[in-house]
Amino acid sequence: MHTMNKNSSNIMALVPKTSNKRETVCIFGTGDFGRALGHKLIQSGYPVVFGSRSPWPSSLIPKDAEVLNHAEAAQKAAIIIIAIQRQHYDFLASLEETLRGKVLVDISNNLKINQYPESNAKYLAQLVPSARVVKAFNTVSAWALQSGTLDASRQVFVCGDDTEAKQMVMDIIRALGLTPLDQGSLLAAREIENYPLQLFPMWKIPIFLSLGLTAFFFFYCLVRDVIYPYVYENKDYSFFLAISIPNRICPIIALVLLALVYLPGILAAIIQLYRGTKYSRFPDWLDKWMLCRKQLGLVALAFASLHVIYTLVIPIRYYVRWRIEDRTISQALNNKTTPFDNTNGWLSDSYLALGILGFLLFVLLGITSLPSVSNNVNWREFRFVQSKLGYLTLILCTAHTLVYGGKRFLSPSAYRWYLPNAYMLSLIIPCIVLVVKFVLILPCLDKQLTRIRQGWERNPQYSEQSNYVINKSAV
Repeated sequence: MHTMNKNSSNIMALVPKTSNKRETVCIFGTGDFGRALGHKLIQSGYPVVFGSRSPWPSSLIPKDAEVLNHAEAAQKAAIIIIAIQRQHYDFLASLEETLRGKVLVDISNNLKINQYPESNAKYLAQLVPSARVVKAFNTVSAWALQSGTLDASRQVFVCGDDTEAKQMVMDIIRALGLTPLDQGSLLAAREIENYPLQLFPMWKIPIFLSLGLTAFFFFYCLVRDVIYPYVYENKDYSFFLAISIPNRICPIIALVLLALVYLPGILAAIIQLYRGTKYSRFPDWLDKWMLCRKQLGLVALAFASLHVIYTLVIPIRYYVRWRIEDRTISQALNNKTTPFDNTNGWLSDSYLALGILGFLLFVLLGITSLPSVSNNVNWREFRFVQSKLGYLTLILCTAHTLVYGGKRFLSPSAYRWYLPNAYMLSLIIPCIVLVVKFVLILPCLDKQLTRIRQGWERNPQYSEQSNYVINKSAV
């Protein structure tokens, strides 16, 4: 019996002490977000007390929550969520003794980026210096909390100077079914507050670039394919604006953007070979370019998809049907048919086959860039798809355009007002990327580049001087 009791006590000692009881959470503010957060906290088992200027029951307040004035509510909880706007923070200074040592969670946002000299959380810390301020919950909307659709906003950024206070807040975040992301000290609060105000920050360069290219090639094709025939042949091809010109622009933009996805990697390799080290920062413009490569690729895929759709509707166009019927009737009246050209048959089928394979790999690149897919493959698999298959996609799409051009590259009629066809311009960047890449994979250069990326330096003093310049400029 004694042995059994001894073993039992040892076993019990190994069992962690657990408790289902949650500590009380106080919420200052009874607005939309405060009520939604309070309701979510109650569902998660937390006792909730609201601090309000008007401490009387309301049908809007969750029925299981208590409503008191600010001072009384603050005394009942160690964690107080400040669900009010910054301009109403002044009354908190009068509660400094009550708030001493308590965790104040600032969840506020501003109307514009860098609206105030300091972040709202920093201002709160200055207003109540005896409290422990943590920034959190500002990236989650009241609607998402109420409806339970948290898929798009499950991550919650957290920052603060007190490690224990941050941990207490992150425990609450996890209990709500969210994912806390520790961003460090309270200095990160400004960046966290600016985050919800940014409108697709990584998409700005790809979108503006694609819009600029679209506008350029639209007017370029307008001049060549509509204005030129009207001036010299008195033919009205204005209906080309609906399908023909867009179907020429979309593959051009897709090919150019796809080439621009891989061009910064080429430039980075050249810079590393020139410097002989990887321990030196790239120019800022190149850093920004490399960060938005995923978005460039997805925009390119969107244009390629539009090209596929436009191509599929070609047989039902009135202009195409009219040309086929007119040619058929003309051959019948003249009792003459055009013999089948085996060369043109090969070129046509090769052009279509290259386009189909290129678009298939294009779609594969887009799918593997999705977080749900990329998180399930290792780094080598992801790099193989995005790099090796990516270059293969660029080769196929470039070959698709070259075969489409065929003999027309040398035809004088292809140069109207000395302007080449638009697809000829689209080949410039892809061909440069592929040629330079071919040079870089030559053994003599590839071996040296691999050594550099593994840490070898041709001139270590260069990287030390570069780091000194970077550090000095930062100071």
